[in-house]
Amino acid sequence: MIRLEYLDVAKFYGDVLGVMGVSLAVEPGVTGLLGPNGAGKSTLIRLAAGLLCPDQGDVRVEGRSTWASGRLGFLLGYVPDGDALPDFLTGRAFLLQLLRFHGYAAREAARRAEAALERVGLGGVLRRRLGGYSKGMRQRLKLAQALAHDPPLLILDEPLTGLDPIGRRDVIRLVRDLGAAGRTVLVSSHILHEVEAMTDRVALLRHGRLVAAGRIAELRSGLPSTPYRVRATVRDPRPLAARLVVEAGVAGVRVEGTDTLLIETAEPDTVLAWLSAAAARGEAAVRTLDLEDRDLEALFRYTVDR
Repeated sequence: MIRLEYLDVAKFYGDVLGVMGVSLAVEPGVTGLLGPNGAGKSTLIRLAAGLLCPDQGDVRVEGRSTWASGRLGFLLGYVPDGDALPDFLTGRAFLLQLLRFHGYAAREAARRAEAALERVGLGGVLRRRLGGYSKGMRQRLKLAQALAHDPPLLILDEPLTGLDPIGRRDVIRLVRDLGAAGRTVLVSSHILHEVEAMTDRVALLRHGRLVAAGRIAELRSGLPSTPYRVRATVRDPRPLAARLVVEAGVAGVRVEGTDTLLIETAEPDTVLAWLSAAAARGEAAVRTLDLEDRDLEALFRYTVDR
């Protein structure tokens, strides 16, 4: 079990702010790192991978700074956002060389290389030169090299880039499995629903600063001043809207179209129970009920995209 810690970290690129005052503990399991372009995600990823030195604070793994740490390479698997793969090598030869650098004997390195390629769905092309790999295959190969030496810590920078829908599904499942097995995984992405498919634990960045971190449901419940939104499709919504307006906990009701109510409330469970009871008594023809604001998209909208 490995813990990654950012301790009041700041990084500047000349006069340009990368990140400022970030303190974050990344525990075993999967943590999603989210934010708009320029928010500082890649800076935090590179600091964790030991590729950048913080200007303030420290980034530590097992109590040791990641910057210039010789031991970090054995603990860490890193998937970079960019692609600088050697096109003249085969997938197998590429992984074999990396594993030999890690100190594995030739036979063990070959076994690990082939197992990692199989794990990411490249077993059938392990002897093909990388120059003939598609973008999605190259992305899978980067994941294979991060996994081949079986590290307890994985830093994944936009690992779904370039993958087709099947590839995205496979990698999402693999990332979930790695977290469930006790690995510490930090994964950055700008695609909200894909992060939510991997984990319910997130860190949200805005303008280089950490604005929220934790489990999605807990973070959303910590925004009491922001009402939830309940969407209900009903027959003849206006009479029901008039009744809902006077109910306790209802901040507002809006009729949309001919069959939809959008209800703002600080007590969504109470409103859902009221609507369900009204439907059961035959007092309201409720077709569907949907609580919109318990997901990552809503949290992102309230805390980052403002």
